[in-house]
Amino acid sequence: MSKNYYDPADLRKFGEITEWSEDLGKKFFDYYGKVFEEGALSAREKSLIALAVAHVVKCPYCIDAYTKDGLQRGITKEEMMEAVHAGAAIESGATLVHGVQMMNKYKKLSM
Repeated sequence: MSKNYYDPADLRKFGEITEWSEDLGKKFFDYYGKVFEEGALSAREKSLIALAVAHVVKCPYCIDAYTKDGLQRGITKEEMMEAVHAGAAIESGATLVHGVQMMNKYKKLSM
């Protein structure tokens, strides 16, 4: 199989989402741009957060974009991987903590 479901070239088309809903698309890009401005967190820190979240939500476009962005900001491969592990730990913990819900339900139903 030589073709992937996700075409890396589609990332460059992201701005085109405004074509079918100009008002909402513009509002999204205004918001997105504002979020990634320097603030209490540096753009570098936000890039690391975005990379970790990209892995948690499993977005290949975001992974590509924030790996590239991170490299341009001087983020090391070790820092990137540590951020990915932090995201994975939170995602795993969130899955496991829902096990308490299952345990409670089991106890209630098995009485």
